[in-house]
Amino acid sequence: MRPRAVARVKAIAIAPPPVSRLRQAALLLAAALVALGLITLQSPAHAQSARPDTFADLVDQVGDAVVNITTTSIVAARQQGPQGIQPMLPPGSPFEDFFNDFMNRNGQGGQAPRRSQALGSGFVISEDGFIVTNNHVIEGADEISVEFRTGEVLQAELIGTDPNTDIALLKVEPESSLTSVSFGDSDALRVGDWVMAMGNPLGQGFSVSVGVVSARGRELSGAYDDFIQTDAAINRGNSGGPLFNLEGDVIGVNTAILSPNGGSIGIGFSMASAVVSDVVDQLQQFGETRRGWLGVRIQDVTQDIADGLSLEEARGALVTDVPEGPARDAGVEVGDVILSFDGQDIQDTRELVRVVAAAPAGETVDMDVLRSGDVETLSVTLGRRETADAGGAGQPEPIKPASVDVLGLRLGPITEEDRVDLAARGLSGVVIEAVDPSSDAAAKGLQAGDIVTEVAQMPISTPQEFDQIVGEARDAGQKSILLLIRRAGDPRFVALTLTD
Repeated sequence: MRPRAVARVKAIAIAPPPVSRLRQAALLLAAALVALGLITLQSPAHAQSARPDTFADLVDQVGDAVVNITTTSIVAARQQGPQGIQPMLPPGSPFEDFFNDFMNRNGQGGQAPRRSQALGSGFVISEDGFIVTNNHVIEGADEISVEFRTGEVLQAELIGTDPNTDIALLKVEPESSLTSVSFGDSDALRVGDWVMAMGNPLGQGFSVSVGVVSARGRELSGAYDDFIQTDAAINRGNSGGPLFNLEGDVIGVNTAILSPNGGSIGIGFSMASAVVSDVVDQLQQFGETRRGWLGVRIQDVTQDIADGLSLEEARGALVTDVPEGPARDAGVEVGDVILSFDGQDIQDTRELVRVVAAAPAGETVDMDVLRSGDVETLSVTLGRRETADAGGAGQPEPIKPASVDVLGLRLGPITEEDRVDLAARGLSGVVIEAVDPSSDAAAKGLQAGDIVTEVAQMPISTPQEFDQIVGEARDAGQKSILLLIRRAGDPRFVALTLTD
């Protein structure tokens, strides 16, 4: 049959058929194109076949694990007038003294305590009654009540809080096993994935909203922030509620919204489960967080800095200071680039802070660092972040030669006056006396008064040493050179261009 069909096509091409047959062929071609179009249109939908026709099954699966939280606290009442009416009088009004005297005579002028209530959300993570919510939901509460979807209300005990991630852990004592949910892998999320938020928005009770992941890795204000941004509606009262993936796993805790009017405009933030699960484990085990502490000051590796270090890729965390602590004990040095920690590649300083904090205090881990072009593995025993008290160590007094001009900088010795005015006590290096405003140094933000302590990861004590190292780098064909500077005591690396 197939050879005949091919022959027929060839015959049609050589001898045009009658008009009716042309119309028939055209209709068949159009139908084929439409079918092809439908297939093309259906391809994206097929790629998103994980999206259910309804979210009702997912709600039924996890809904009983989501709770409303009501907190009660005792606060001082505002001064009020007769029948609870608050007189709104401008300061200095002739009636102000009259109302004050009247209320005091009637026993209404004092700050009588009153009970205040606040609302939030949470979710059950164990059959025996552990519940996760936001710290700001229960902060300062004298009583915490948990209402389940069935209408049952139980009093909760506060197990522990972590203000740094705004997470709190509660415990209730149920008569029977509770429906619970588990944490999922927030790192597996992709922008555009479907998510579902549940909670108690504006005190309206159990409520569901759906949307997508709008962005990942958002920072708001905390050192350990890793927020998922979503357009699933989140409002006041949703705080502490879960953000679910389509498998019914909690991949975030609804924490904050960005809004000019206090309501949802489609920009909500949920703390990623990768952060929350570690915090909850520690709160459940110890009643407090016990984060790992490395004890270094660090900065991101820019492309200029990577070029200065002959590092192929701008990644890792560049060590700018090593005070007394675990890192110094492990042999970490200023200028090291931390490339991996406990087997996990480090892209930037934010990632290093997170992975170190997630590691248990007292644990010994391996850390790969780039030093003088070679990768070394160091073993460090972590301290505890909450109790860390690092201090700096001094360096010998520098010699004091004459000033030199190099790379748009006028460099001079550190004087005793500099040590007082520039917080340079104990530092060895040179002081920047002036900066050429047209130079790369000025463009990189260097200022008069900055202290340069290292050039190309080598300590210096005189301006001549600075000039000599720069000359050697130029002769070697380097494109840039790395400086370690201190301003008001704070260290940071700056890469200056060597080419004209």
